[in-house]
Amino acid sequence: MRQLIASYAKLNSDISELNDDSNLFDAGLTSLNTVNLMLAIEDEFDIEFDDDSLRRETFQSVDALTAVVSDLLQTA
Repeated sequence: MRQLIASYAKLNSDISELNDDSNLFDAGLTSLNTVNLMLAIEDEFDIEFDDDSLRRETFQSVDALTAVVSDLLQTA
C-alpha cells in the first residue's frame, strides 16, 4: 500500500516518514490524487471501491486504506 501511495498520491512528505495513522490529506493528498490512487489500487488488487468506500475517511491514512482494501478483497 505504501508503494502505491508513494507512486500515486504525490504527497508533500515522503511516505516513509509518515506513520500508518498519519493523515494523508495533511501530508498533501488532494482530491485528484485520491482518484488516481483509487484507480491504481483497483488495478493492483483487481477490486472496485463500492459507494460506501468512496469517503474521505477511506483515504485518510495508510491504516484506513489498508482496512478498506482488506474488506473489499474478502468480499470479492
